Amino acid sequence: MELVALIQVLKDMADNKFHMLAGQKDRFVRFGESFLDFFRLVNLFPVEHPLLSNDYPTVCILMVTSEGSFLGDINTKVVRATLEEKAKYPNSILVTVGKKGPAMIGSSMKIEKIFENTDSNMYDSSMQIKDYLISEVMAKRFGAVVAIYPWPKNFNVLKPRIIKLLPCDELVMEEGETADTFERVLEESNPYDIIGYLADMWLSCRTYEMLYDMQIASSAAQAQQLESGLEKMKKEKKTIQLKYRVAQKSDIDNSMREVFSSRMMTKRSGKK
Repeated sequence: MELVALIQVLKDMADNKFHMLAGQKDRFVRFGESFLDFFRLVNLFPVEHPLLSNDYPTVCILMVTSEGSFLGDINTKVVRATLEEKAKYPNSILVTVGKKGPAMIGSSMKIEKIFENTDSNMYDSSMQIKDYLISEVMAKRFGAVVAIYPWPKNFNVLKPRIIKLLPCDELVMEEGETADTFERVLEESNPYDIIGYLADMWLSCRTYEMLYDMQIASSAAQAQQLESGLEKMKKEKKTIQLKYRVAQKSDIDNSMREVFSSRMMTKRSGKK
């Protein structure tokens, strides 16, 4: 009973963590909506920037796997999706986040760089990833970045998600249509530097959001596995209790038979 109670406590903790993290995620939406207003100004600048558009041939596939427990299934799906993306982009390199990914990918793909991933330094990890991606694009070592990571669609559905991180051309094309509403813009800084700073900020948010989503997915997976284990243990507990009662009743019956037999033998001996 103590073990069942312990599993129940762990499951409740995982449930609470999932709902807490999921409830706080709306801040990313609010930030994105506010930040898009700045990107509307980008089309007013007649400046090209590699982070917005480039023709560099190499594609970077960023594979993100979780270090948490109970995520073997979703990590396997992320690896499978990564290999499928590799088939789409033969001229690509692989960058991984997390230690489990490289072990699962094996010799299927050459890994260019490995980033560690822990819950305790999620922000630092996201900044390191962002700095590396920007520096590699600016150095023309690759042009586009496609990320694949565990994504919690909801509490019960966890799946790999594929997003394009760089370049930010799609974002500008979607939001740039409203740029004509601005008649005049005062440029206090170099437009090239402004675009670079905006793209840097946007990528910082996206990489952090990926790791945040993965933490939510980890909590959901842990809660699901603990719930499954808890149900099995409860069923086993009922079965054991039933067997115990049957065995206990059998022992009582045997004892009563022995007592009855003993008394019968005693009576027979007394009659002799």
